[in-house]
Amino acid sequence: MDTIWQQRRSGAAPARPGDLRNPWQRDRARILHSAAFRRLQSKTQIMNIGENDFYRTRLTHSLEASQIGSSLINQLAHAGTDNVRALLPDENLMEALCLAHDIGHPPFGHGGETALNYKMLGSGGFEGNGQTFRIVGRLEAYHQDHGMDLTRRTLLGLLKYPVLTPDSPKPFEEHPKSLSAWKPTKAVFSADADLLDWVLEPLSAADRDIFQAVDTLEKAPWQRSKHKSFDASLMELADDIAYGVHDLEDAVVTGNLTRQQWDAHIPALLENLNPALRKLMQQLQQELFSDTHHQRKNAIGAMVNIFVTAVKVDEVLPEAEQALVRMNAILPEDERVLLDGLKAVVFEHVINQPAIQQLRYRSQNMLLNLFSAFHAEPQRLLPRNTRARWLQAYEQDGQIAADRVLCDYIAGMTDDYAEHMYKRLFI
Repeated sequence: MDTIWQQRRSGAAPARPGDLRNPWQRDRARILHSAAFRRLQSKTQIMNIGENDFYRTRLTHSLEASQIGSSLINQLAHAGTDNVRALLPDENLMEALCLAHDIGHPPFGHGGETALNYKMLGSGGFEGNGQTFRIVGRLEAYHQDHGMDLTRRTLLGLLKYPVLTPDSPKPFEEHPKSLSAWKPTKAVFSADADLLDWVLEPLSAADRDIFQAVDTLEKAPWQRSKHKSFDASLMELADDIAYGVHDLEDAVVTGNLTRQQWDAHIPALLENLNPALRKLMQQLQQELFSDTHHQRKNAIGAMVNIFVTAVKVDEVLPEAEQALVRMNAILPEDERVLLDGLKAVVFEHVINQPAIQQLRYRSQNMLLNLFSAFHAEPQRLLPRNTRARWLQAYEQDGQIAADRVLCDYIAGMTDDYAEHMYKRLFI
């Protein structure tokens, strides 16, 4: 089974003289040197690019998630059972997953994601994780047909939602006009179903059925996938810690989160935690809001350590044969409640504040107008290489396939490039 998870869709990778790297080191290098990864330096994490030179971008967030992912591997290598140690991904694989996990995000963060999903409602939808899978498996220029041509286990680890986007239960004409009513379905695009099938090929039919189980919802996003692989659970945990703790640091340093706002949420949450964790957090919150920089940095590092050292491995699908889908990395209840609380504070007092939402609204409308312009005049306005891809897709598979090419182009823009293009076309 180890061999089958190291396979690439193109077959055996060409050997280079003297290259002694393992498959995971090659995957990590392909991600690190890709154009899609470089573009993260100019994509919004929470605050808009250019608003301040301190806070994280998608690139620095991904680098920090990668470091936390390595720490999780190190923790489980020392504290886990023999079975857990045998299942752990190579550290290079873990870093590769964390580095790549956000490369499918469009310009302007989740606001841009919702805007593109709205424009693609009649053509298969849009969602950042699905676009990540599409970039590494089809679009990035390492292989003519297979994108970065990563190993099967790396692709499995990037599948936070290993299911296909469902068809909308409503005709396109009946969709509400409000963007906020159309949360993207977290899934793989139907256009990439063949790639998903290839990744899941080693699973038995029974394992695949339970691994791809979903909860059906009555409104957008229509469904919620229930499971992810072991590697994906580690990657998602590293992402959550980086978001919950490091974005918290950005919020405090830039003054977007005050001690008064913190006190309105967190002390009540701490009262329900175990005494040791409650006492530690009460100490760390004093340092977090200290005027002394090194004390704040110590608090941030200590919070990351709380979650890294608490990580456990559990059977989430005990009936599954394949350990990669049977096991997941999890946090104990108290640590999970604390991390979710930190994320909620950042959301409420940073992401959800009117100034940020006004910028998000402005950015969403830029993408809506860009999409409309390119959709109306593709052969006139698209760059030559994108125009050629659009025309080939349109002639071979029709408008829906051509819309996916157009969406790929806009999703690949950085914040700066999208704004420059908007000004070129409309101002």
